[in-house]
This record gives sequence, structure tokens and C-alpha cells, in this order.
Amino acid sequence: MQKPLASLDGDQPVARFFWRRILIVIFSLVLAPPARADGTNLAGEVRLLREQNALLQQQVKQQGEQIRALSEQFHELQSSAPADDDRPSPPANRFSLGQVHLGAEGGVGYADTGPEGFAPDGKFRVDEARLSLESPIWDDVYFYGEIYLATQEMSDMDAKMGELYVEFENLSKLWRQDNQLNARLGQMDIPFGEEYLTRHAIDDPLITHSIVDYWGATPGIELYGNAGKFSYVIAAQNGAGDGNGAGGDKAVAGRIGFDPDEHWHFSASGMRTGDLRADQLSAVWFGSGFFRSIGSADTTRFHVEAAELDATARWRSGHVGVLGGWARYHDNDSGGGNTRNIYYYSAEAVQNLPGKFYAATRWSQVLCRDGIPVVGYGNFGDFLYGPLTTDLWRLSLGLGYRFSDQLVLKLEYSFEGGEELGGGSRQHENFLGTEAAFKF
Repeated sequence: MQKPLASLDGDQPVARFFWRRILIVIFSLVLAPPARADGTNLAGEVRLLREQNALLQQQVKQQGEQIRALSEQFHELQSSAPADDDRPSPPANRFSLGQVHLGAEGGVGYADTGPEGFAPDGKFRVDEARLSLESPIWDDVYFYGEIYLATQEMSDMDAKMGELYVEFENLSKLWRQDNQLNARLGQMDIPFGEEYLTRHAIDDPLITHSIVDYWGATPGIELYGNAGKFSYVIAAQNGAGDGNGAGGDKAVAGRIGFDPDEHWHFSASGMRTGDLRADQLSAVWFGSGFFRSIGSADTTRFHVEAAELDATARWRSGHVGVLGGWARYHDNDSGGGNTRNIYYYSAEAVQNLPGKFYAATRWSQVLCRDGIPVVGYGNFGDFLYGPLTTDLWRLSLGLGYRFSDQLVLKLEYSFEGGEELGGGSRQHENFLGTEAAFKF
């Protein structure tokens, strides 16, 4: 006979089993919801972390794109700096009075030439001594001026004015473009060719220059700037070198440059001296002298037109530069005028050597079938106003040691020879020189 349920209370094993099942069910009902809630919260947290990680990755990607865009803008700003702004930047150690920067450059050494050269007995000399001052005036307006106390070409030690101008930078900001247009007003270097840009003693790898050696400074107005990989400079200036200009007809010169990348540079230049009086010398220097009238006593006016191409290839430890050009002399001599074509070229190579040494060489030549004044290493008075030259060449070999950007020692030997109109030879003008070039 079965026992009633109440009798189970007396059966301890069965009771324990019964109540154990009851407790398991109760605990399952109580604990199940929190367990499900914990699982739900964990899944939500994982999903939230994934969303935050995706957002973080997106932010990192956006920041990377912004950094890349800023880097490209920085390189564009670097490339947009006016390539033809040849006013040197002040060295870090240049003496400064507030915003006024003072500087000096020069070269001292020894020179010896053949018996028909400018130093047949050898001489110590000051090759260059130049003082400069630059200062802001207002906003993007600046002043720059320099005084020459000595140059290789000066026969005296009297001070002479070099460049001196007021510069209006970045005028193109008026139409929201950087460095497309800048202007200078005063006395500036004549912007023809490129040799004049490295003519100072501290910049020239050799002591002397090419036979061509176009350079000069005269009053006028100059515009320069760039657009992408192109740059330009154009100037209207006095054509005569005596400070009186050339009447109403001014000299015009300009250059267009192209830099496809950091290794290559090309430019094309053009110039016209303006009509000069027969008793004047040109403001531009050529052949270690000037252009002058070579007509008869009937000549009252003359001018010179010129064009030149320059190219430079640079690598990490050196460069090669070449130039070639043409010039035409014309005057109003009786009989329809006197015209002569001049052809010239130059090639230069510089290679750094172990340590701080470097080697440099330059070949240059000027040719004119009918003859023109070319001084070269010759005595200035003898060859500017003496026999005309039909061919003059120069081979320069140099060795240098760079202590720093502010001090360079140089040694050079140059061979020079050629022919005069009429058949005479020029073969006694070779050059030997040493120089210490410096700036501060």
C-alpha cells in the first residue's frame, strides 16, 4: 500500500532529493535572467569596441591624408620661392641690429700672369671686398644695399655702389597668388645669363670667371617671380655704364627659367643695351671689359643685342653647367652701319672630393670673325682700346678646400690664348692664383 505524501517527510533521502530539485529550479529561475543580461552586455560592449576601433581607424586615415596634403603644400611653397631672387639670404651668424642685417664678403690672395697679362710681375691683391645691408621697411617692403670696396676689375680702392634697391615682395597676393610677381626699384644686377649669380668670390668655385663673364649693375626697375616650375625676371635699366643712362632709349634684359626637378635647370636670356653714344661704354660687362663703339669717327650711336641659353645638371656631390650665346654689335657708321656677330660658349664642372676638397674646371671661348674688344687676362688698357680680338679661349683648372660655407681656400691655373684681327697671337696671358674667400 502506498504511503501518503505526507509520509515522505519521514523518509529523509527522498525528502532531500525532492527539496534539492525544488531549489535547483528556483535558483535557475532567479539566476537565468542575470546570466542572459551579462551575455547581452558583453556582446554590446564588444560591438561598441568594434565601432570605436573603426572610428579610430577612420580618424587615423583622415589625419594621414591631411599630413600628406600639408606636405605637398609645403613642397609647393618651397618650389614657388622666386628662383630669380638673387639677393642672398642673411647667414645665421650675420651681425644684426634688430631687423637690420649687416654682412661682408671678400677674397684675398695672390695673382701672377704672363708678360702680356694684368700682373706680369705677380702681386698680392684684394680680389673682392663687399659690405651689404638689408632691412624690412614696411609689411613686405624691404631695402637692400651693397658697397664694393674692391673687385678684381677695380684698379683703385675707391668705394663704388653695387646693388641698392627697394624691393616689393609678393605683389601677387593682391590676386591671392604667392610669388607670381615681385618688384625692385633702384640699382640691380643686369638679369642676363646666369654666371653673374655665382660671381662673388665665396660663390665661384674658381678664382677667375669665364671669358664671357656677363655682369653689371645699373639703375632701373625689375620684375620677377615664378609659376610652378617656371620662373622669370625682366628689367628695364640704363644702358650706359657712366651713370648717365642712354638718353630716352633704355636697356632691356630678361630671363625665363625652367626646373623640371631638383637635378636639372634650364634658362633662356635676352638683352638689348639700348642705343649708346659713341663716347659711352655699356653698363654690361663682357669679356673682362665693356662693349664700346668700334666704328669710325663718323659713328655717333651703337647698340648690342644678345641671346643666351644655360643648362645645369646637379648631383649630390657636384654639377655640370653649360652656356652658349650670340651677340650682335651694330652702329650707325657711314656707309649703312657696321654689324658684327659674336659667338661664345662656356662649360664648367665641379666635383667634391674626399674630405672637404673639391676640383673644378671651366672652358670658355669667344669668337668674332671681324674682331671685337676682349680683354681677358690681358692688360685692360691695351686690349679694351687696342687691337681687336677674333678668338680668345680659356681653360681653368682649380682645387679648393671648404672649411665651411663662410671660408674657402682656392688654387687655380688657367691657360689663355687666341688671335687678334690681322693675325697677331695672344699666348702670354696665363694665370696662376690663390685666394681665401670669406663671408660673415
